[in-house]
Amino acid sequence: MTENELFELAMEARWGAYAPYSSYQVGAALITEDGSLYTGCNIENASYGAANCAERTAIFKAVSEGHRKIVMIAIAGGSGERTNYAYPCGICRQVMREFSDPEQLKVIVGDGRGELKIHTLEELLPESFGPDFME
Repeated sequence: MTENELFELAMEARWGAYAPYSSYQVGAALITEDGSLYTGCNIENASYGAANCAERTAIFKAVSEGHRKIVMIAIAGGSGERTNYAYPCGICRQVMREFSDPEQLKVIVGDGRGELKIHTLEELLPESFGPDFME
């Protein structure tokens, strides 16, 4: 699957978002090490701290199905039809770190006009703490 195709899946996942408070809909799509695909959307809550980001929704779905390594994730966010570059928050970056190789994980964000930016997790979360520190 190409980066553009994965980003399109993230765009589609946005429409499942539950975002009555911010109106900012986010979708994520990921590929695991064995090629399995998972999507997720953001889910807000009246108690703001109980909300969940699209990236973590997709990752937790994959992990709950037995996958422990993601290799590529795309994120699309915005309000209504308008989208913009939606970078993962710090918590999502740390969860990505738990289930990927930070030097290898491709993190894709797009502006909705087809322009993509592709980073490694290492670029987005340098000098990170991960499971390898617990060995």
